[in-house]
Amino acid sequence: MRPPVARDVSRTRQARAQRVSRFAPVPLLLLMIFSFGILVADAKPRAPQVAPAFTLPARDGTVALDSLRGRVVLLDFWASWCEPCKRSFPWMNSLVQRYGARGLSVVAINLDKDRDLADRFVEEHEPAFTIAFDPAGTTAEAYRVAAMPSSYLVGRDGTILSAHLGFDAKKASEFEKQIAAQLTP
Repeated sequence: MRPPVARDVSRTRQARAQRVSRFAPVPLLLLMIFSFGILVADAKPRAPQVAPAFTLPARDGTVALDSLRGRVVLLDFWASWCEPCKRSFPWMNSLVQRYGARGLSVVAINLDKDRDLADRFVEEHEPAFTIAFDPAGTTAEAYRVAAMPSSYLVGRDGTILSAHLGFDAKKASEFEKQIAAQLTP
């Protein structure tokens, strides 16, 4: 039989071990939450201050960002396999109709390696804006594109005003307000 003191020490250790094991998941949970926050933060486009210049082949010749200086540019990166891209094209068409005369240009840069896939997508969605092609993805790399579609609002002076991941029709009106605020009345 153990002396009473030893039994109390043993019970104290057991009780402490139970309390610790009960709360052991807490640090793990906090670590997971913190890590998730980092992943979410890293998922956002980390756009440079000044929009990287580009000259790309387009459906009709070429398009260069520098040639659009003085206009507000909605720069959209997309791919033919992207479901949200299919929903964004009608919205971008409507933007061109409403704001084109006020100084908005839309340039959608396709990142498909197979040009035929991009051409079929364009035929099906009939864009009223400039379509450029970058199968090597060098422009997307320069803009640090993290998702499809990714959109960048470029001001008249060539600086990036905002960046948006994906396309959500519910949030499109908020983005449209940002665009309209940059245009002349």
